[in-house]
Amino acid sequence: MTTAPHRLSLRVFVPPLGTTHAGVECRPIVDGRDILADVFHEGPAADPGRLLGPNAPLHATDVPREVRLAEAACTEACCGAVHVTVRREGPYVIWSGWRNPDDAEGVDLPEFRFDAAAYGAEIQRATADHSWEWPARTVARLLEERLREHPGRLATWDCELHAVSAPPWEPEQITVFLFHPSRPATGQDHPWLQFRMTMPISGDDPAVQVEPLAARITAGDPRQVAEICGGSREFADRLGHPWPGPRGRA
Repeated sequence: MTTAPHRLSLRVFVPPLGTTHAGVECRPIVDGRDILADVFHEGPAADPGRLLGPNAPLHATDVPREVRLAEAACTEACCGAVHVTVRREGPYVIWSGWRNPDDAEGVDLPEFRFDAAAYGAEIQRATADHSWEWPARTVARLLEERLREHPGRLATWDCELHAVSAPPWEPEQITVFLFHPSRPATGQDHPWLQFRMTMPISGDDPAVQVEPLAARITAGDPRQVAEICGGSREFADRLGHPWPGPRGRA
């Protein structure tokens, strides 16, 4: 007798706006059960921006892929995280290989087998649902999409987009993070800097605000108006950029 597939639902939880350092969570609900609530209490589930989207890690392929579903508030290296391996197997999507680097006994969750069609439909539904967003979060998402569609606008200034952020504790502004000259690669030792630009949003329709903000960021050299928030101090000194002190990373 074949066991019926499990059912996946992805629920987005938003903390009250203004709550200090409380993030948005995308929590996997399997057969009506919040599986992370049973096995991990050290931090939140991953932000939907990390799990959803056209190239999201939750999409299943024949090549197994490990996905981090939750991380300790202090960082994974300190108090752990929950990882699962996602793979496509015929008409099913399998979640297995549960892992928490901070727990030698492992994660007490079984293998879950989902109907691939229903699983894909749920990923698409959750990706398309932006009803939970507040205006700044919508502006940030649309602005990041616009800047990634036209990378040359930042490449003109030898910059690369890292992310556009709108945390719930700053509900009326967005922050743009840039790398110069490019994103640092693991194992490569070349000088780099990370810049951030914080900008308020207006009460206008979020979609209307996107192009003026993109133009403001790219019309001139963003490095001249942004502040350094990480990278190589020696590189900053060589370029004549003020180093931010303890907030920066040497």
